[in-house]
Amino acid sequence: MREVVLDTETTGLYFVDGDRVTEVGCVEIIDKKRTGVTYHTYVNPEREVSPRAEEISGLNYRFLKDHRVFRDIHQELLDFIQDDVLVIHNAPFDIGFLNNELSGVCAYIIDSSRVVDTLTIAREKYPGSPATLDALCRRFNIDSTSRVKHGALIDAALLAEVYIEMSVEVVQRSIFDVGSNSPKQKKEIKRQPITITERVFKPTEDELLAHNELLSTIKNPLWNNH
Repeated sequence: MREVVLDTETTGLYFVDGDRVTEVGCVEIIDKKRTGVTYHTYVNPEREVSPRAEEISGLNYRFLKDHRVFRDIHQELLDFIQDDVLVIHNAPFDIGFLNNELSGVCAYIIDSSRVVDTLTIAREKYPGSPATLDALCRRFNIDSTSRVKHGALIDAALLAEVYIEMSVEVVQRSIFDVGSNSPKQKKEIKRQPITITERVFKPTEDELLAHNELLSTIKNPLWNNH
């Protein structure tokens, strides 16, 4: 099964306010293993990058203005992701920005039903624990020292490792929980009522005679005291 781990960087937090995509990074996974195939591009957002976004990603418009605009890269991005499952951390953010960009250049929209959100998975699996990418890397002992700044391809590569580790953990748990008595593991068993048909065996005359003869040999039987 092919899956694509995807990450973006943007000029700011809100595409409804005009913020744009500045970088896209993708990492291919097949059968929960990295293949080494990636896609990466910077994007000219045709606007300035907010100071906060520049602080996080290290990208600014002086650098980005010499790169292609989204219209010029959108088809190669779609060719890479195809119709496969997309693995994204905080998926609504990235999908919102990508669909906003796509709506301006083509009719294709990424359906959220094909997206796996690792942030949602992490919050469900580890309630009360930090669910950032850095925190998940620490949980699984994944070296993230190269992540001095947020970068789409670096983050996608780290997320791919996290996703693989979480997938392995799920498989191991399903194996070792076989026969568990935990309520989540129990399956309701519907039992059909058992009907017992009464069986009557009438004694023969010889059997009755033998029975009475046996009773006559018993001295002071209890049933005579009632």
